[in-house]
Amino acid sequence: MDGDRVEIDGGIMEGGGQILRVSTALSCLLGLPLRVRRIRAGRSQPGLRPQHLSGLEVIRDLCEGKLEGGEIGSTEITFTPGKIKGGTHIADTKTAGSVCLLMQVAMPCVLFAASPSELHLKGGTNAEMAPQIDYTVMVFKPIVEKFNFTFNCDIKKRGYYPQGGGEVVVQMSPVKELSPINLTERGTVTKIYGRAFVAGALPIKLAKDMSAAAVRCIRKEIRDLYINVQPVREPDDQAFGTGSGIIIVAETSTGCLLAGSSLGKRGKNADKVGIEAAEILLRNLKHGGTVDDSLQDQLIIFMALAKGVSRVKSGPITLHTQTAIHFAEQLTKAKFTVTKSEEEDPSKDAYIIECQGMGMINPNL
Repeated sequence: MDGDRVEIDGGIMEGGGQILRVSTALSCLLGLPLRVRRIRAGRSQPGLRPQHLSGLEVIRDLCEGKLEGGEIGSTEITFTPGKIKGGTHIADTKTAGSVCLLMQVAMPCVLFAASPSELHLKGGTNAEMAPQIDYTVMVFKPIVEKFNFTFNCDIKKRGYYPQGGGEVVVQMSPVKELSPINLTERGTVTKIYGRAFVAGALPIKLAKDMSAAAVRCIRKEIRDLYINVQPVREPDDQAFGTGSGIIIVAETSTGCLLAGSSLGKRGKNADKVGIEAAEILLRNLKHGGTVDDSLQDQLIIFMALAKGVSRVKSGPITLHTQTAIHFAEQLTKAKFTVTKSEEEDPSKDAYIIECQGMGMINPNL
């Protein structure tokens, strides 16, 4: 069998967990046995961390596959996929490892399952180096559903660094195929809203400070728009541990959603957290693209699987996106091109990501 295994170098380009997520999801979907070497070679602690292992285990369980080398610290795995089935699956990082990253690896697979799925994902809901669950619900969900599927995401409990302890339940039904998307018209910003949250031992004043600092920062650039960033204290029965953060979303006349977010941590001033999120949002509004830099790479796998040509206008292409494109092209028959957007306004640094998708068909439906 080994002669037919696809060989993946996990140390090139972005050199992190994303290579693992994209390649194992596609291996599962396409029925391609896989070997990934030099896993996370670009990281200070190479090899599998709990979060990556949970992701691999959920993919293995989804398709009754075979996983070898699946232990913490392992720098090489082999994966042999089986048939994707629906049903209830649990993935638990047992740490503050991101539930959103678990969702990223599992979601494309369950779309092509034989029956509806319910994923119980446990870990950190608002973690560093990953999208916050609020981003997933407020930005990722409405945009990714343009590929012509829907899912339900129920935040049962929020969990923060270092213990995690959060839980999210995702329900989705399989589809026959994905439609392509065309996100090339930004339109004008019509509203800006968000939430600044505290949980556990932190006072609501911190959330108010984050919110006020963020609004002040945005006001300097955008004067004539109502900005509503709600300060919230997470109910004690719905949050585990202590945490804080903020997400701010700009919505446009064409239905685009772009965001900036930031997490609080010990010793970091609340104003600074708010300003950081505001500055990320403003930077994403400046380039003229229809997606922000956190969404860019998350759309690649869906563009690759869709039937037909997808086009997305984005800001400068991130290394994560380049990496996702590289492995999507290596494993599927999808073809990507990235071209500088022909803007009238030379100050805008925008690009068009175009993909001729492979047109994956769900064999079970």
